[in-house]
Amino acid sequence: MAGFKKAVIALVVIVLVFVALVFSLNNQMAVSLNFLVYQTEPRGVALWVILAFISGALFALLLAGLATMHLFATKRHLQKRLERAERALDKARAEPERSL
Repeated sequence: MAGFKKAVIALVVIVLVFVALVFSLNNQMAVSLNFLVYQTEPRGVALWVILAFISGALFALLLAGLATMHLFATKRHLQKRLERAERALDKARAEPERSL
């Protein structure tokens, strides 16, 4: 099953590379981007779109990494709380019962 999954991922990557290549070949018109006070040199439309996708993917990876780190920290905190509660429960069970 793992081999099939790798083959599907490889096929998807090849298709995406092909689509990006076709897109870049069909969008060669040069445009410049204006950012308030900064203007870029004219480049192909495909370059700007591909850079936007890449920067979006990198930003998404950064956010996913931060969320994963937060989840690991929360998990570690909850595991420590559980261990303390289990020790307290074991200690309470070990004590002889007191009669009123």
